[in-house]
Amino acid sequence: MSAGVEIGLHAAVIAVDGSAPQFLTVPGMSSHGLPLDGLPFGPFEPNRHRTLDLGLRGWVEEQTSLRLGYVEQLYTFGDLGRIHVELDNDGSIVSVGYLALVRKPSAKGRTANLAWNSWYEHFPWEDWRTGPSPLLIEVLMPSLMQWVNDAPADRSNASGLDRQVRFRLAFGCEVPKHGTPNINAWDEERVLERYELMYEAGLVDEAVNDGHVAAKRVKVTPGKPMLHDHRRILATAIARLRGKLKYRPVVFELLPESFTLTELQQTVECLSGQSLHKQNFRRMVEKADLVEPTGATASQTGGRPAAYFRFRRTILRERPAPGLRIPSQG
Repeated sequence: MSAGVEIGLHAAVIAVDGSAPQFLTVPGMSSHGLPLDGLPFGPFEPNRHRTLDLGLRGWVEEQTSLRLGYVEQLYTFGDLGRIHVELDNDGSIVSVGYLALVRKPSAKGRTANLAWNSWYEHFPWEDWRTGPSPLLIEVLMPSLMQWVNDAPADRSNASGLDRQVRFRLAFGCEVPKHGTPNINAWDEERVLERYELMYEAGLVDEAVNDGHVAAKRVKVTPGKPMLHDHRRILATAIARLRGKLKYRPVVFELLPESFTLTELQQTVECLSGQSLHKQNFRRMVEKADLVEPTGATASQTGGRPAAYFRFRRTILRERPAPGLRIPSQG
């Protein structure tokens, strides 16, 4: 009898609350009985939903009371060693991951177990707003360098690239023979590549939970682990969103209808993990012609009242790639 395959739908539902990029989580239990947060999940039921997209929207709204706006399919995740999900008929689950964007998470779900978490709790090394984290420089980089130097020419991965090249691309630096590498070309979009290297090197808890390594190389926990391969799915969503910021106006899916330029900058900074110069950012917004004034101002004590803006939707008909060209960090 052939093994059956069930199609599941995972949603990385993203919102921004002040300076924190948040995503929706549900509690779960690992195969070792450990309580871990996971992404919202639901099965695809073709007798109820005509498409995967409609299925995702349907069960997310049913479970959370959130009506999704922007939704984008990410990738199909089917590595059984990472998911650890099997059906009663000895089948397996293939999960289709989605990125979904909603406005500030003010509405609560219908079930009490839903929660919003900052994605930097799970990927602290990705937040460069105040510079590289000590965790990255003092713990992760030296451990990764040791792993790379153990077998620099090893190509046993899907990309076909050796460890040394993958490290250089993911972290924007060379691998020195001695000392700490100098990161001079950090690419904020390579979230998944960095996480995958940490997984393969045995630096994250999921590598132990999945049986990839017997024990972690580091004693610290680099970011909160998640259920099964959900942190990998979230990394894919973060990378996709950071890339989209540069050529699509997706940031406005996360903002209220009217906003100040300070709020816009704060949102872009928290999503990209980068600190942006105020005047340079405003010149970039002006040049992109993405916003227009509403005529209203923010009431505040002292100083000049901040003007409110809104997304200029006609830009979508004027040029094919309206986004914000965020400068690279390095």
